[in-house]
Amino acid sequence: MRSRRFSPRQSALLLFALGIALLAASRVVDELRTYQGAQVAVYVIAIASIVLLTGYSGQISLGHGAIMALGGYGAALSFTLWNFPFALAILFGTLVGSVGGFILGVAAARLSGPYLAGSTLALAVGLPTLADQFHILGGEQGLNFDIGDPPHWMQKLGGDNFTQYKWFFWITTSFALVVIWAITNLLHSSYGRNWKAGRNNAVAAGLAGINISQGKILAFTVSSGLASLSGALFGLLLGLVTPTAFPLSLSFAIVTGAVLAGVGSLTGSILGGVVLVAIPELSGALATHLGGSQKMTANLPGLLMSSLLIVVVLFMPHGVRIGKFGRQQQANK
Repeated sequence: MRSRRFSPRQSALLLFALGIALLAASRVVDELRTYQGAQVAVYVIAIASIVLLTGYSGQISLGHGAIMALGGYGAALSFTLWNFPFALAILFGTLVGSVGGFILGVAAARLSGPYLAGSTLALAVGLPTLADQFHILGGEQGLNFDIGDPPHWMQKLGGDNFTQYKWFFWITTSFALVVIWAITNLLHSSYGRNWKAGRNNAVAAGLAGINISQGKILAFTVSSGLASLSGALFGLLLGLVTPTAFPLSLSFAIVTGAVLAGVGSLTGSILGGVVLVAIPELSGALATHLGGSQKMTANLPGLLMSSLLIVVVLFMPHGVRIGKFGRQQQANK
C-alpha cells in the first residue's frame, strides 16, 4: 500500500508545531543541553546537504567542511567589517557558499566517483589553511562573530532566564526546521525526481530529455548553500570563525552522520546530528572512566566515530531507519 505523504502546507504546520514544542522545552532544560540542541540543529542542516548531494544526485563530497568554512567566514566578515545585522550576515555567508558551490559544481559535473571524492577531499585539506595567509580573514586568530545578548523583545518573550545559549538554540532550530521543510518539498519536486533519475541511470535520463550536467551543478550549488548556512550558524555558536574550527575531521564527521542516517533519508539527519553531538561527550566520560591521558581524550572521539562508521557500513548499509516514514524514504531511494 502506498504511504500517505503530507502536503507542503501540512508539513509546514507539523514542523511549526514541532518548533513551538522545542522552543518551549528550551525554557526548562539546562544551559548545556540547550547548547547541545543548537549543535544538533547545525549538524542536521549539514547532513541534509550531504543527503541531497549524495543520496539524490549521486555525487560524493568529502569536502563539505571546507564549504562550511566559506559560509562561516562570509558571515563573520560581513558582520565584523561591514556591520551587517547578524541575520543578514548569516544569509550573506550562505550566498558566498552557494557561489563557491556553483563554481565547484561546474567542475564536479565533469567528475564522478573517486575522482570527485578526491577533488573535494583536497579542497577540505587546503581551503581552511588559506585563511592563515590573508590578513582580512584574521589569520590564525580568525574573525569575531559574537552577536551578543538576545534583543530586549526576545528576552521579554522568552522570560527572565532567557540566556544567550537559548537565543542560539532558537536561531539554529528555526533555520533547521525551515531547511527541512524546504528540502523535503524540493526533493519531491521535478528537480528531485530528475536528480534521482540521473543518479540511477544517466543514459536513460539523458534520452528522456533531462540535462544531467545542469542537474548536477544545481544539486552541488544547493547542497553547498546548505553547508555554508550550517557553517555560518556553527561560527555563531562558537562566537569565532577560525581555520581550526573547520578541520578535515569535520568533513568526515558530516559524512559519517549522513551514512548513519542513510544517505537517502532526510529524516535520518536528525539522528545523525544527535550522534555527532553525543560522541564527544561519551568519549570524554569514557576517557575519564578509564583514567586516560590527555592524548587519549583528544583521539578517542575520532576512534569512536571511525568505528561507528565501519559498523554502520557493514551491518546497516542503508542507515538506521526511523519508523514507517524512514522505511518509505529508503524504499523510494
